[in-house]
Amino acid sequence: MTGQKIDGITVANSVKELVRASVSELKKDGVEPCLATILIGDDPASASYVTSKQKDCAEVGIITKDHRLPQEFSQMELDSLIDLLNNDKTVHGILVQLPLPKQLDEFSTTTRISPIKDVDGLTPYNVGLLASGRAILKPCTPSGIMELFDYYGIDLSGKNVVIINRSNLVGKPLYHLMLEKNATVTTCHSKTKNLKDLCLGADIVVTAVGNRAKFTLTADMIREGAVVIDVGTSRVNGKLAGDADYDGIIKKASYATPVPGGVGPMTRAMLLRNTVTAASISKGFATNR
Repeated sequence: MTGQKIDGITVANSVKELVRASVSELKKDGVEPCLATILIGDDPASASYVTSKQKDCAEVGIITKDHRLPQEFSQMELDSLIDLLNNDKTVHGILVQLPLPKQLDEFSTTTRISPIKDVDGLTPYNVGLLASGRAILKPCTPSGIMELFDYYGIDLSGKNVVIINRSNLVGKPLYHLMLEKNATVTTCHSKTKNLKDLCLGADIVVTAVGNRAKFTLTADMIREGAVVIDVGTSRVNGKLAGDADYDGIIKKASYATPVPGGVGPMTRAMLLRNTVTAASISKGFATNR
C-alpha cells in the first residue's frame, strides 16, 4: 500500500483563510489584532523564524510590533518590556522567540507574559487550563497537529498513540489534547525501553526528536496502516529532514506528514489563530467558560 501524504501547507492555508475572515470581523468592531514579537540576539535561525511569522501576520491583516534586542539584554530589561506590552491595550499577543541567551531564564520570561496574551500557551495558567481541558490559547504545534487530524478525518477515539517527545512545547500539551479526544496515549523519550515494540503497537506515532544523527523512525518500526506525524527537523546532506524515513514510511502508513510541508506550516498558522483569539478575548468575545 501507499499512504496519503498529509499536506500541512493546504491545511495551513485553510486556517489562514478563516483567520483572515476573523480579522476582518474584528476590525469592524474596532479591534486591530496585534502581535508583539521579541527577539534577543542575532541568531540567524531565530531571526528568520520571526521574520516569517511577521510575514504571515501581514498576509492575514494582523499588525506586528517588532522588538529586536541586543544579545546582552538583561532579565530586568526583558521583564520591563514584557510588563510594558502586557499593559499595552493595542497589543493582543506577545511572542518571545526561543531559545533565549544563556543569561535569561525561559520559565521566568514566559511566566511573566499575561495569560490572555500568551499566544504560545506556555504560561503556568494556560498550561493548567490545558490539563483541565479548558484552554483557549494552546501551544501552536500540538494544536496544529490536532487540526491536521480534524482536516483529514482521522478519528482518535480509542486509538493507541505513541508520542516520542516529552517537551513543554510538543509532547506534554499534545498528550492532554489527545486524551481529550479519548485516545490512549503513551509518552516516550530518551530513557524509554523497547521503543520499537511500543511504536509497532501504536495506531498513531508522533515523533519529535529532531536529531537524525541519533534517531530515525523507519518503516520497520510502525504497523501496517499506522498514522505518522513527524515534528522533528534536522539537516541531512544540507537538506531539511524530519525524524522519519518518509519514503519508506509512506509505503506502509495510511497517512504521514512530510518534512518540510507537514507540521511546520501548521505551527505558524496556529500562531495566527491564537493571536486572533487573544484579540477576541480582550473584547470579551471568547472565554474558557
